[in-house]
Amino acid sequence: MTRIASGVAVSALLRRVNAAGGFGTVLYRGDDTAGAIAIITRDRGETLALERVMAMAGGYEWREAAAGDAIDAWTERARQRDPDLWIIELDIPDAARFVAETASGD
Repeated sequence: MTRIASGVAVSALLRRVNAAGGFGTVLYRGDDTAGAIAIITRDRGETLALERVMAMAGGYEWREAAAGDAIDAWTERARQRDPDLWIIELDIPDAARFVAETASGD
């Protein structure tokens, strides 16, 4: 299975968010080819950090990494561990569901 370059995946995700009436931005730019991707979602006053992890059945899934006030500390630790990490912020209704439905394919 061919993996989509991270820069392309992020660009496609941001276009999908904008097309759905939401807003998305890159907080930290990672490696264009193979950088991992994490997403911070804001929805109805709730803020979550989601990280993409390899699923047991193959492919990827999104897992909650931090919530609320813990996100800034999680972001700092994650970037220290992986300087190639992309961190994207999305503001869209049902953000976690939107991410699961639209960003799991690669």
